[in-house]
Formats: sequence, structure tokens, C-alpha cells
Amino acid sequence: MPTTKTPGEKTLREGSAQKRAAILAAARELFLAEGFDRSSVDAVAARAKVSKRTVYDYFGDKRTLLQAVVDGVGQSLITTVRRTLDDTLTALPGAAGLEDALITFSMRIATDMLGSAEYATLQRLVRAESGHLPHRGYNSMADTPDEALAERFAALAEAGLLHVPDPRLAADQFIALAFGVPLDRLGSANAVEDPRVRPLVTEGVRTFLRAYRTT
Repeated sequence: MPTTKTPGEKTLREGSAQKRAAILAAARELFLAEGFDRSSVDAVAARAKVSKRTVYDYFGDKRTLLQAVVDGVGQSLITTVRRTLDDTLTALPGAAGLEDALITFSMRIATDMLGSAEYATLQRLVRAESGHLPHRGYNSMADTPDEALAERFAALAEAGLLHVPDPRLAADQFIALAFGVPLDRLGSANAVEDPRVRPLVTEGVRTFLRAYRTT
């Protein structure tokens, strides 16, 4: 049976995907409702309908289980980003449609991702349980969304629509312009909850294009 190791080199079972999913779902519900410290492994096992030994065999300890929950939510959000990129920026729009395509992408992120229950869950867990995660400011999404956007900008540059000598830098600047300004000014870039996000996102996209558009 496949195994993995925790940072302390304890061998863990991969085990049944169904049981792993049940444990993660139970842990997520309890960590959100009760907090990490008040959620016992016994309670997680009972809610997941598995033995306590199974929880330990699969995850090693409660901290590793918390990290697995946070990482799982992060992966779900990365999937949303990639799907949104595929839906909005894969079929190259041409120079005339580039602004609309980038605004559509940005607003989809501001609604489908930043306005989602998954994102709210990630924010709550990271804020509330930062002391139990591997390090302060732990980010389960890491650089993956930025790199995915950089790849798409490189494709737009190949098509002659953008001039991006450094696609990753362009991605970082796009994110800062489209989402950083709403975050700084409003405290959120969630377009579902705040209609003031859209005009700020739109102007961020236009500022980016003034710097990077080729035509």
C-alpha cells in the first residue's frame, strides 16, 4: 500500500481515498466550528466514521491534519484559477478584445474565487490557526496562481498582444493592480459583497494594458 512520510519521518498510509476525504471534511467542519485546540482527534474520527487509529495512520497528528485541510482548500482555489484562465484567456481574443477578456478574467476571480466559500474558509483557517501551521503567513497556494497567469501572459506575448520581457513580473504587477488596490482601499477584492470592487479592478486592468499592450 502506498505510504508517505511526515516531516518527522513517520510513515503514513495513503489508504482509502474515500476515508481520507471523510477525515478531511470532518476536520474542516470541526476546525471551523470549534477551533483547532478544541477539536479532538476523537471528534474528527467520530464525525468521519473511522477509527482514531485510522486518523493517525493517515495524517500522523492533528497539526498535519490541519495543514492537509488548508492545502486541500488551496488546491481547490488553484483549480478555480486555472479553470477561469482556460475559460477567459485561452482562446486568444485579439487586440480589440484583450481588455474585455482581462476584465472578464479578473471579475471572475473576484467573484468565483475571492467571493467563494472556499476562499472564506481558507482565510478563516489561516487567520485563526496560524500558530499551528508550519510558519507564520503559511500560504497553501504558494506561487501557483501567479505562475499560471505568467504562462498565459507569455502566450499573449507570443501572439503579439502584449510586450512582457518578464512574464512573472507582469503577472505580479497585474495582480497588484487588479486586486491589490481594492484590497488596500476596501479591505477586500470580493466583488460579490462590494460593488465598489468592479471599477477598481477595471481601472487596474486598463493601467496594466497601458504599460504592456503592444498596440
